[in-house]
Amino acid sequence: MTDWAPDAVFYHVYPLGLLGAPARNDFGAAPVERLDGLTGWLGHIRDLGCNALYLGPLFESTAHGYDTADYWHLDRRLGTDETLRRFVAAAHEAGLRVVLDGVFNHVGRDFWAFRDVQANGANSAYRDWFAGLRFDGRSPFGDAFAYEGWAGHFDLVKLNLGNSAVREHILGAVESWIRDFDIDGLRLDAADVVDLDFQRALAAHCRAIKPDFWLMGEVVHGDYRRWANPDTLDSVTNYEAFKGLYSSLVDRNYFEIAYTLNREFGPGGMYAGLPLYNFVDNHDQDRVASRLGDPRLLYPLYLMLFTMPGVPSIYYGSEWGLAGKRGRGDDGPVRPALELAAGPGLGTEPTLADAIRQFAAVRAGSAALRRGSYRQLHVAAEQMAFARELDGELVVVILNAANSVVEVAVPAPRDGEWRDLLDGGAVVAAGGTLRAEVPAGWGRVLRAG
Repeated sequence: MTDWAPDAVFYHVYPLGLLGAPARNDFGAAPVERLDGLTGWLGHIRDLGCNALYLGPLFESTAHGYDTADYWHLDRRLGTDETLRRFVAAAHEAGLRVVLDGVFNHVGRDFWAFRDVQANGANSAYRDWFAGLRFDGRSPFGDAFAYEGWAGHFDLVKLNLGNSAVREHILGAVESWIRDFDIDGLRLDAADVVDLDFQRALAAHCRAIKPDFWLMGEVVHGDYRRWANPDTLDSVTNYEAFKGLYSSLVDRNYFEIAYTLNREFGPGGMYAGLPLYNFVDNHDQDRVASRLGDPRLLYPLYLMLFTMPGVPSIYYGSEWGLAGKRGRGDDGPVRPALELAAGPGLGTEPTLADAIRQFAAVRAGSAALRRGSYRQLHVAAEQMAFARELDGELVVVILNAANSVVEVAVPAPRDGEWRDLLDGGAVVAAGGTLRAEVPAGWGRVLRAG
């Protein structure tokens, strides 16, 4: 399996939103090279401490990108294939790996093969490309046939991934993305409902072309090991920890996230050693600044994101505390157009980016934080401490979500001096106890010796 991801920090962009693309595609329009506008963000992304870039759907689609019309070409609202080729090269030059969204469970109603079925009915050569397609009923859109939509959304037509021609078409497209655009990985949309045999075939195909190619799946519920294992994906979205990361702060209840992290990564943890993809918001969720209410809580939140086991990800604009809540059936408020220069002034906490930059640097300088074991040391309503250890490096993280300075005493894995990787100060542990004053809404990251 791919080994670079545990050392990665991702920056997540929803390009159709950030770059202000029209809400719906005009398939007769000339391409507009909006993707070039993202090149100006690369320096900022790298300066934050990120070394990987996850881009939401890029290929030709009807509206939001998850309703694919053509897997083989960049969405004309973002440019041409050459635009994408140029952008990936620029990202690599900036030191960023590039991971794209792979939307393989379903396509849009403008997908070329589905249009052939609409035109030719039972005589279409593509009638077996779609799940549950039959000619003894009508679709909610009035088609002279019925078909299966994703989660009841009939504008998203479920593919029959058991069909060899469908697999050949998708694997061929993915191969072109790797060979022509030189991408470094894929995030599989709706991986929890994507056929596992297809996932295994995809993994083998990609790694035969590019051995360090990274595959991550969007999974909400279930045992993550079903999808993340040596035969299928390298990682999945850590939705199990997602809620606890923010609600532990909102409810003044660190016990919630402590329980989750113990279950996932503690001694005997289900996912110990598995680099899950950690996040506090994304294109499908309310901005975390809107969930927390109190912007000072963003600091201990992101400090935990960067010191807990797994691979941290920042959603564009959230490094400044950008607010946003989804409307009913409207994701636009969490997928806004955004100019880089305007970002700090639009957020609730414009100095947060400086803290994230500091957290990323601390993580980059500690193999224990990137790849080490996890052990809980202390939990209270507004304080939490845990140890990370690898190859003799021992780090203790202490978080304080209270609005006042708190002295926290935790069991010391080792007596002696501990150096704070955040502020350079030192704390001495004696008699098996480590005592440290922790600033309000902040933390200590202490390394032994």
